[in-house]
Amino acid sequence: MMRSLWAYRGFVWSSVMREFHGKYRESLFGAFWAVANPLAMILIYTLVMGQLMRPTLPGYEKTPFAFPIYLCAGMITWNFFSEVVSRLNGVFIDNGNLIKKSNFPRICLPIIVVLSAFLNFAIVMAVYLIFLALIGYWPGMPLLAIFPLLLLQVAFAMGLGVLLGTLNVFFRDVGQLTGVVLQFWFWLTPIVYTMGALPEKIRNIFALNPLTALIQSYQQIFLTHQWPAARPLWPLAVASIILLMMAARFFSMRVGEMVDEL
Repeated sequence: MMRSLWAYRGFVWSSVMREFHGKYRESLFGAFWAVANPLAMILIYTLVMGQLMRPTLPGYEKTPFAFPIYLCAGMITWNFFSEVVSRLNGVFIDNGNLIKKSNFPRICLPIIVVLSAFLNFAIVMAVYLIFLALIGYWPGMPLLAIFPLLLLQVAFAMGLGVLLGTLNVFFRDVGQLTGVVLQFWFWLTPIVYTMGALPEKIRNIFALNPLTALIQSYQQIFLTHQWPAARPLWPLAVASIILLMMAARFFSMRVGEMVDEL
């Protein structure tokens, strides 16, 4: 599988660039909108949510940008995860005509989705980091911890997304169910609220969410400027490995039958 990806690396990269440029080809301001949208999101969170939700962060009541920093750290990373899983969920169905007419490694399609989503994420994250630098809240050395967190997040999202995407070819209800689950999953993750705001019993249940530790690690980097603890992330790491193995095996077993189903 890896040899096939390397052999078709030009196809993968050109597809990513074509998709990116295709979004803004007919627009007057072009790729400016790739920056304008995340900038607008950060400004809205800062101006509207900053004053309303600041008291919910103990110890940061006097920090004017505390809640926007906390909220954006969670929203940006969740949107990356949600985009990867949502698009992988329908990647084989959406590219059915290409699969039928062209002979190429099918695993290229999930990689194209992940790289395209990562490109969008990188632009938004760059705007967010510029915002942090302008307000004098640069996270410093703990920012380096974002790289292993991203690796863990991509592994989990890709394992889950490829597994669901392969299942969706044969059972179309999977695609509909995934959208509903992601909506519930968002509100079960501490993004627009803090874990401390929840009752103790509910807090313990929400801690079972594999993305809770991941999102909190990002928030810890950007809000408290501390290195995230590794121990809470071990369950997510184990789940990522299991999902990747399951997805790779199921995909390998069923990839030959996709053309008939599509």
